[in-house]
Amino acid sequence: MNQRSFLRHLSVLGTFAVTALAAASARADVKLPAIFGDHMVLQRDQKVPVWGWADEDELVIVQFRDQVVQTRAKGGKWSVNLAPMKATSTGKDFLVLGKNRIEFKDVVVGEVWFCSGQSNMEWSVAASKNAKDEIAAANNPRLRHFKVPHVTADKPQTEVKTQGGWQLTTPEVAGNFTAVGYFFAREIQKDLDVPIGLIGCNWGGTRIEPWTPPVGFQQVPALKSISTNLTNFPQKAANGSINHQTALAIYNAMVHPIVPYGMRGALWYQGESNNGEGMLYYEKMKALIGGWRTIWNQGSFPFYYVQLAPYFYGTNRVEHLPGIWEAQTATLSVPNTGMAVTTDISTVRDIHPPNKQEVGHRLALWALAKTYGKPVKSYASPVFGSLQIDGAKARISFKNAEGGLKSLDGKPLTWFTIAGADKKFVPAQAEISGGTVTVSSPEVKKPVAVRFGWDQIAEPNLANAAGLPASPFRTDKWSDATNPLAVVPAPGAKK
Repeated sequence: MNQRSFLRHLSVLGTFAVTALAAASARADVKLPAIFGDHMVLQRDQKVPVWGWADEDELVIVQFRDQVVQTRAKGGKWSVNLAPMKATSTGKDFLVLGKNRIEFKDVVVGEVWFCSGQSNMEWSVAASKNAKDEIAAANNPRLRHFKVPHVTADKPQTEVKTQGGWQLTTPEVAGNFTAVGYFFAREIQKDLDVPIGLIGCNWGGTRIEPWTPPVGFQQVPALKSISTNLTNFPQKAANGSINHQTALAIYNAMVHPIVPYGMRGALWYQGESNNGEGMLYYEKMKALIGGWRTIWNQGSFPFYYVQLAPYFYGTNRVEHLPGIWEAQTATLSVPNTGMAVTTDISTVRDIHPPNKQEVGHRLALWALAKTYGKPVKSYASPVFGSLQIDGAKARISFKNAEGGLKSLDGKPLTWFTIAGADKKFVPAQAEISGGTVTVSSPEVKKPVAVRFGWDQIAEPNLANAAGLPASPFRTDKWSDATNPLAVVPAPGAKK
């Protein structure tokens, strides 16, 4: 159906509108999920899925800009795809017609990002650094936010409630937006000059398992204990309430209803609640990423995540967080992923570092460089490359060290330790030579292993030439090594 025919169809239907609508039951109304609404942002340059519910065999027509598509409901459901569109900042009406008429106002086309995780992703602009000034300056109708409320379900849901629908960025509402998502969007918009839509789907204090779809667990052999028992999840308390920390609990209610809404990629900030799991968290990250990519059916879309900041979890857990860091670094092996390192912007007595601006900036560097092909000079933090032993010295090479390495504060490098075959690590001297660091100690004549930043409160000063901090690492896999830098923050540290 072309647009002219569609308009004639509207005219005919309008003649009978009063009679038809009076006779129609609530069940007869064409409906769409809550993710569709006024001010929504549709993903540019790829097909746009549109779906909903209607009576069996009911004709459903969708019109937006110069496109008119139609289908008939089957089994009470319908779906169409709009052809890829270029970005536009000019809002247009989005019309859906069946036995009733649905009209969404001010719909734009741009870039959509799914922002998920636990409290550091949910952390609001209002609770971030320089909040008063940031909120006052938040006046950007081309940056829009959709918040998914906290809810659980024991079965996959088709609909989710909304907290205000799609909201334009204004000082009145921006304070409630995901801070990391907001600052990320603001950054990429400077370069892209297109509307940006954020779907805030996050919940403080949550583990990774409840966010993961069933197919994700099934794709990872190491998670067989979950994948073979999916019928037992999510788990329930004696009173019948759903344990939101168990597998599928959040996915069923908060993620599944959003799929397959078109998006460019996902941002992820989580791991605190899985602290202590070590490399098992890497397996769970693979399950989450692979699962989301499967259910969205958009290929290997970009997945950019935040490596947790240093934080004091307790005197007996000094190496738990480094284990998560190791797992997060390993996740870079998954195609089309990127990691923002935050060891230099932490507050070791506060699990919620307020400088979310820099976190958003570092995620934006990945997106601009890898997703949008912008000429970003440096976007990735240095990560461990290789270890070479030369007599009493250990030479560490780094990936992402183009342009060389440096000390962030101009002082000698910190948080390097070295050990021999006795597995006793001692503080080491470390010197930069181009893109490598030479590590040594007079106490270790024959070094075997090196660790860097291997402590929950480590805030090392090694960075690349662009100032992006190096990710902590170890070259060994010892579980019985001694760690001389396992210390607690000084009394009076900021809480």
